[in-house]
Amino acid sequence: MKMDTELLHSPVVGLAEEEEADMSDWNLPLAFMKKRHSEKIEGSKALAQSWRMKDRMKTVSVALVLCLNVGVDPPDVVKTSPCARLECWIDPLSMSPQKALETIGANLQKQYENWQPRARYKQSLDPTVDEVKKLCTSLRRNAKEERVLFHYNGHGVPRPTVNGEIWVFNKNYTQYIPLSIYDLQTWMGSPSIFVYDCSNAGIIVKSFKQFALQREQELEVAAINPNHPLAQMPLPPSMKNCIQLAACEATELLPMNPDLPADLFTSCLTTPIKIALRWFCMQKSAKLVPGVTLDLIEKIPGRLNDRRTPLGELNWIFTAITDTIAWNVLPRDLFQKLFRQDLLVASLFRNFLLAERIMRSYNCTPVSSPRLPPTYMHAMWQAWDLAVDICLSQLPTIIEEGTAFRHSPFFAEQLTAFQVWLTMGVENRNPPEQLPIVLQVLLSQVHRLRALDLLGRFLDLGPWAVSLALSVGIFPYVLKLLQSSARELRPLLVFIWAKILAVDSSCQADLVKDNGHKYFLSVLADPYMPAEHRTMAVFILAVIVNNYNTGQEACLQGNLIAICLEQLNDPHPLLRQWVAICLGRIWQNFDSARWCGVRDSAHEKLYSLLSDPIPEVRCAAVFALGTFVGNSAERTDHSTTIDHNVAMMLAQLINDGSPVVRKELVVALSHLVVQYESNFCTVALQFMEEEKSYAVPSPANTTEPGNLTPVKDSPAIPRLRSVNSYTNIRAATTARNLNKSLQNLNLNEEGGPVVFSPGNLSTSSSASSTLGSPDNDEYILSFETIDKMRRVSSYSSLNSLIGVSFNSVYTQIWRVLLHLAADPFPEVSDLAMKVLNSIAYKATMNARSQRILDCGSSTQSAPASPTSKGTHIHQAGGSPPMPSASSSSLTNEVPKPPARDAPPARPPYTPTLGGQAPHSHQFPRTRKMFDKGPDQAAEDGDDPTPHRNYISTTMQTGLCDWSAKYFAQPVMKIPEEHDVESQVRKEREWRFLRNARVRRQSQRITQRGVSRLDDQIFINRNPGVPSVVKFHPFNPCIAVADKDSICFWDWEKGERLDYFYNGNPRYTRITAMEYLNGHDCSLLLTATDDGALRIWKNFADQRNPEMVTAWQGLSDMLPTTRGLARRVSIYLDRSKQGGAGMVVDWEQETGLLMTSGDVRIIRIWDTERETKVQDIPTGADSCVTSLSCDPQRSLIVAGLGDGSVRVYDRRMAPNECRVMTYREHGAWVVKAHLQRETDGHIISVSVNGDVRFFETRVPESVNVLQTVKGLTALDIHPQANLFACGSMNQFIAVYNSSGDVISNIKYYDGFMGQRIGAISCLAFHPYWPHLAVGSNDYYMSIYSAEKRLR
Repeated sequence: MKMDTELLHSPVVGLAEEEEADMSDWNLPLAFMKKRHSEKIEGSKALAQSWRMKDRMKTVSVALVLCLNVGVDPPDVVKTSPCARLECWIDPLSMSPQKALETIGANLQKQYENWQPRARYKQSLDPTVDEVKKLCTSLRRNAKEERVLFHYNGHGVPRPTVNGEIWVFNKNYTQYIPLSIYDLQTWMGSPSIFVYDCSNAGIIVKSFKQFALQREQELEVAAINPNHPLAQMPLPPSMKNCIQLAACEATELLPMNPDLPADLFTSCLTTPIKIALRWFCMQKSAKLVPGVTLDLIEKIPGRLNDRRTPLGELNWIFTAITDTIAWNVLPRDLFQKLFRQDLLVASLFRNFLLAERIMRSYNCTPVSSPRLPPTYMHAMWQAWDLAVDICLSQLPTIIEEGTAFRHSPFFAEQLTAFQVWLTMGVENRNPPEQLPIVLQVLLSQVHRLRALDLLGRFLDLGPWAVSLALSVGIFPYVLKLLQSSARELRPLLVFIWAKILAVDSSCQADLVKDNGHKYFLSVLADPYMPAEHRTMAVFILAVIVNNYNTGQEACLQGNLIAICLEQLNDPHPLLRQWVAICLGRIWQNFDSARWCGVRDSAHEKLYSLLSDPIPEVRCAAVFALGTFVGNSAERTDHSTTIDHNVAMMLAQLINDGSPVVRKELVVALSHLVVQYESNFCTVALQFMEEEKSYAVPSPANTTEPGNLTPVKDSPAIPRLRSVNSYTNIRAATTARNLNKSLQNLNLNEEGGPVVFSPGNLSTSSSASSTLGSPDNDEYILSFETIDKMRRVSSYSSLNSLIGVSFNSVYTQIWRVLLHLAADPFPEVSDLAMKVLNSIAYKATMNARSQRILDCGSSTQSAPASPTSKGTHIHQAGGSPPMPSASSSSLTNEVPKPPARDAPPARPPYTPTLGGQAPHSHQFPRTRKMFDKGPDQAAEDGDDPTPHRNYISTTMQTGLCDWSAKYFAQPVMKIPEEHDVESQVRKEREWRFLRNARVRRQSQRITQRGVSRLDDQIFINRNPGVPSVVKFHPFNPCIAVADKDSICFWDWEKGERLDYFYNGNPRYTRITAMEYLNGHDCSLLLTATDDGALRIWKNFADQRNPEMVTAWQGLSDMLPTTRGLARRVSIYLDRSKQGGAGMVVDWEQETGLLMTSGDVRIIRIWDTERETKVQDIPTGADSCVTSLSCDPQRSLIVAGLGDGSVRVYDRRMAPNECRVMTYREHGAWVVKAHLQRETDGHIISVSVNGDVRFFETRVPESVNVLQTVKGLTALDIHPQANLFACGSMNQFIAVYNSSGDVISNIKYYDGFMGQRIGAISCLAFHPYWPHLAVGSNDYYMSIYSAEKRLR
């Protein structure tokens, strides 16, 4: 990269000139940093939802027991004079005793009916024990499992006793008769609610609990002892579900103040507004409200249930306040039980909070069971007092002059408080106490819009907020609002419902039951709705039809498929994604929806999304087509044709750049495989047969002297670091298998130990391939078998297969799956292995059972018929063992190998030097691939039950659930990276300042001119022979790749940071590396000569390296042309060995990756879209050995194996984009470099050492320099105009731009002057004058300019 000569002025104020920040980094795009790269693709853990009432209850029967005995005071209470007299707002002395009793009873019933009009009420006035018994048992009988209320007024009888008795009368009212609470419990049963309005009522609550305990103990005894009298009786009910409300504590008397009613507790519970207003007037503060008297209060206009009237509004505010206090003070489960389960219980408890407040002011403490925390001092009561004050102050003018009533500002103020909480708050704090009020406000049209808006903002805070709102009871309200036709509510309701369903998808049933889906269908079909709201609507519909047949039917009737198909090509990507997911879900296992889709040619319309620029959209389209073919209904020729069509369309995604898409592809094809199992079994057997009859010359069979370590000077090389993304995938390589594989390591030709790298693991025959042996998680088809099948079947390129006649659709899909089983991304290959093995297993089982039938016997040792005579790939020969099924390369998993120089056991036969083991040795005939292993228990027989069924019809990737997480997470919050104060942002600023400093300081040095470059600042022995080295542009970190692993060194400190396995198959090698996002969060790209690209993160810091993504960058790298061995001895004659491997060049500015190598094209990948953008034909018949591009001029320069240097302009059509060809080199081009300047030259060098300078517009070279012969490696410093040449003759020469040698390096410093090895790779630092050199003797050294310059 060219330095920005004029450093832009920094946005960071107050920095010294030295620290000037360079703005260019902020404008560089980042590659592979999307959510799909950083997160695991899986849904969030479902929160257990406790908001739904498991058992909604009703109080269906009410017993009103009044023991007043009007006119006769009980002996144990001395009354004051005057004394409180009113019972149910009636003075009993104002009429005859009997009439008073009946009127009071009738009044009490009316007061209760305000709260629960539908219950059965039974009065029992001044009763006897028998009457109470009859009443209670008949109510319980009728109520069955529902709740019964027992209201007891004991003002005319003695106080309850410590023995647990209350008092009633005898027949002729001459005696008080005790009634035991124990009996009352038995008659009332459970669930029940008891209200006790009498002095010392707390005693009853205590006795009740003791009796309940006693009952449980008796039951336990009876359960053990069958002769116990209780054992034969029906079980008495448990008293756990009983609720009690008592007027006062066990030692307290009821207040006798003559201004209060005698049944103050009952008044609070049943006529709360009336008593609250009276009590308000009795306070001193009431004098501040002029003209308000107790008489005036009786005249408040309005009805309790009409919210527009003063009385109704007060009642509404009272409900909101008591509900809010309860929600804020009570534990959640208790709140649910008392305030949300039963309407009458909820009302009584809300009013009980008032009773506590009023009665405590008269030294009475109401008691409840279950106990509530004290609420009488809660701050919300002040809001109540204010509301009452505002209302009462208007009363005189309303009543006398008839002025209009001004509504209370209470709700608007509470919404403002809620809004303040939302805007000002931090994340970790108590929930907003106004939430229940927001709920109440949804009932009023005046505030509804604002309340919904605030509610939506609250739900956006995350799943916890949704759970909280559901626990308050928001659900029925927002469900009811779906019946509203107001257009302005649509966006708000859609947002709220998307939030709810993202957290709790079980609401799908409620929506369909209430026809709520129609609301969202109309929103989705409304073209004037903004795309984001239609996206939420289609997400909601996708949840409604997810695995829910009723929902699928309802939405099919509602024309969902047609509505979705119209929006498939909407410009909004999230909408396209969810429309596809929604389609995929509506016809999942629902045949009529599939046929509806066929009629609308839905599958053909979905094809366009398979090439969508957004990977998630492509994924969703693959998912939809997968469920489209995955229907298990009856097959017709028509549907089979459609399935074949879809399959061939899907097959084209085989080389998609995104692993998420390919994973979805495997699942989609697995549906097809399940549908056409028998056809695939036939294909599988055919392939297995074919695989046996070919002996593919695997590149792995060629030994690689380059990788052999002589024993004498090899230190114990530390073990590789195991890598996250592999280890998680399958930790099946158990210790036991590893031990077996160690005994089985082969020796190489010289008899020294083979380098023990993860690729070299093999397992002893007994451990491998045993079908489903108990502790091996192993497969029938090993990775090798599959790989061999793939290469047998793919000598002709895969792409040419697509579109062959349909009779071979199954064969082609099998090939696609074989290809995916060798995918560089472990999760993809894993899934594909499962599908292939499932079919292979079924095929061999069928073949085997066929065989048994033919033999006419069912012995276990049925002779192997040719169909299953697979060759188990286990070599006893001397070539490096191919890893068999349990070895790591099966999934590229990296087991942590033991130290590399563990002495292996000597195999029975070692071929002569350089020879290969005869074929019979590589594939022992003694073991059939699909036969039982010797260590398998015999009882298994041929019964397929003990084996895992690898593939299930419900195989899925978690993509849909992962996508749904978007709606559960905050949408309105500023993302962290845009928040100027966030940690992420600060770290980024620091990195960009560091980058600017490196650029500035290195520029000073290079501008002065570098006269020598031989100061060795780093040397270390690398774990493998270095094949590619790459400096990090800004960190003091260098990546060194050997054949299949990467080592990171800190060149300032001289220490090793990391070493991990890249995961490429054994016969491939790493041929190129690039740092992506080097200016910010660095990723490392590695390219191997089979065309695979892998991208890693978290390396060189203390975490485990993780694979971010991997894909097949070039699909047509033919196995025959690959570099088999990299012998430096024949470096010059490249034609004798494989080609250039894979070469890449990266453009950070555009996010484009150029790839080429042993192919006839240059393929350009767009990393933003993760797709191939274009293929530029090279027009040559040899491989590309070097690529260099310039984003400003859209030029690509390629050096080729035939010595030509070609220039392409990627803006032009493929057949005319080659704008220049230089044919001046006579041999293989080692490096072609395009300077990134407006008129930058092309510098190219061939193995013969001739360096040529070209100008892009001039057909001949403008300058030629001759350097060393026998060139093996070369690099050009982009800033300092230096180039370094490494030779097989064990020296390095560094030249300046005029061709003068400024340094010649032949010996290592200080190492007793040891001669350096043949140079295998070298690279300059992009900024500093540092040169890294890797040589064949494993050493890695870095040279720099003289110290005084640095």
